[in-house]
Amino acid sequence: MAREIGGRVLQALVTLLITTIVIFLLVRLTGSPVDVILPDTATAEQRAAVIEQLGLDRPLVTQYWRYASRVVHGDLGHSYTLNARIGPLLRDRALNTLLLATAAMAVGIALAVPLAVLAATRRGGFFDQAASAVALGGMSLPSFISGILAILIFGVWLRWFPIYGAGSWRHFVLPAVTLGWFNCAGILRLLRSGLLEVLGSEYVKTARAKGLSEWPVVCKHALRNAALPVLTFLGLSYGILLAGAVTTEVVFAWPGLGSLVSEAIARRDFPVIQAVTLFTSAAIIAVNLAVDVLYTALDPRVRG
Repeated sequence: MAREIGGRVLQALVTLLITTIVIFLLVRLTGSPVDVILPDTATAEQRAAVIEQLGLDRPLVTQYWRYASRVVHGDLGHSYTLNARIGPLLRDRALNTLLLATAAMAVGIALAVPLAVLAATRRGGFFDQAASAVALGGMSLPSFISGILAILIFGVWLRWFPIYGAGSWRHFVLPAVTLGWFNCAGILRLLRSGLLEVLGSEYVKTARAKGLSEWPVVCKHALRNAALPVLTFLGLSYGILLAGAVTTEVVFAWPGLGSLVSEAIARRDFPVIQAVTLFTSAAIIAVNLAVDVLYTALDPRVRG
């Protein structure tokens, strides 16, 4: 098992290295940040001075080596346009995004698990139809549309929750539910399918034959085994929540990484874009690595 974990850690590091190279090259295809920093009336000498100051006149290999060397030593650089070190800025925004993603994950699990159990144990009934409708709506409705609808209904018409910003638990509700609904749809469909398969297995039939009531059979025997594939999906979906929170954060003016990187893209602030992408990639890789290790520990069949 230790050998498998070591191999996965090595794969994670290689993936992270490739990610930094790809994003480093892609952001430079968007144009020069000097066009945003300086006014249109700037002279050629002023542009050349800023380009030299930012180190953009050097070869790409040199620029990347300088960037990677700083990252290894914990220096994420300095924002071109915010006049601030990226480390403290990223720390504050990352905490908000992690809190929002965790809240959305909790909402998705809290909605999906009972609905999946009810749908699987009452196949074809009302709860099964309701679960299918929830899953279909969550997977087909874009987050920015559901976010706008949530703002309109629960923020503007009913005035139950704040519609923008952060500050109290009430600010979490609308963006967390918006993100969590999409997450709920995937968990629900996967867990329902797994439960239907497990409930028809021989060991579940044996447990019922021993006189166990339905809910202990479902919760103790079926749910535990059906949840193993869901565990992998949770790792992937948490990464999707981190990376895909951009539109939701923009809609709700949530002060997280999504709004930060969207502003940085508009300003062509290369160091901020690279720092946010690096953090998000590292978080996704770390979560999936943890899920792989946990899955291996819970299910000995996947061990080599």
